[in-house]
Amino acid sequence: MNKTYDLKTIVLKMQKAEITEKEVYLKLANKIKKEDDKKVLLKIANEEEKHYNIWKTYSNEDIKPSKIKVWLYTLLGVLFGYTFALKFMENKQDAYNIDSNSEFMLELKKEIPDLDIIIKDEDEHERELLGLINEEKLNYVGSMVLGLNDALVEFTGSLAGWTFAMQSNDLITLAGLITGISATLSMASSEYLSSKNEGKDEPLKASIYTGIAYLFTVIILILPYALLPDESYVISLFIMLGLVIVIIAAFNFYISVANDLSFKHKFKEMAFISLGVALISFVIGLLVKQFLGIDV
Repeated sequence: MNKTYDLKTIVLKMQKAEITEKEVYLKLANKIKKEDDKKVLLKIANEEEKHYNIWKTYSNEDIKPSKIKVWLYTLLGVLFGYTFALKFMENKQDAYNIDSNSEFMLELKKEIPDLDIIIKDEDEHERELLGLINEEKLNYVGSMVLGLNDALVEFTGSLAGWTFAMQSNDLITLAGLITGISATLSMASSEYLSSKNEGKDEPLKASIYTGIAYLFTVIILILPYALLPDESYVISLFIMLGLVIVIIAAFNFYISVANDLSFKHKFKEMAFISLGVALISFVIGLLVKQFLGIDV
């Protein structure tokens, strides 16, 4: 085997990863009320334990799971949903993402014939099982996207336009809160009526997810104007635009992991639209103040 790699170290690393993932699946399964999904997670946990025992035959050692990783992925599952947490964990577990025809993998397979069994399970069985998970949060991703997109495009543009039209953080915050809350109620009610007319299940939940996504975005974008001094409107604008990028990146990362989509494509598209509208609105606000001669 390649001298760069120590077989015992690799075996122990793989073994620890399997027992850690088993504990994560078990902990999340205990927090799930939906019986079908609970069964899926328990089944995968059993597969992880089987893999652990295979590695144990080569290491002849008992390994404890990583408490930090178990805590972290369990927390992610509670905060962002178990589908996201588990897919993120599987993506981070790159132990089997090495080219099966690479020199390293070919040499490792000679040392550990059972590796093919483990790889097959990881690539096929667990992926298929994760695909069966039907988490409620993901059923309303469309509503969340609608709320977030609308807030980012409309509200970013509004704040950018007000920045030089009003030149006052206090006034911008006041206008932002009034507009943001009104727009949240409008978006939520529109989503409810739209979902109901289209015959979708539970239109009320769809409207709630839309409203929460919109209101969350509104609050985050207003914060720089609310917290900084009244005359620091330019600094507030740049901080707000930075927060737009962060929100877009975070949300698209969540969606790309949970739904197996391309992060780069969705991020570029959403960022281009939101920042483009903000730039246009900023120029309009500047021109309105200049040509109408209105001093607020």
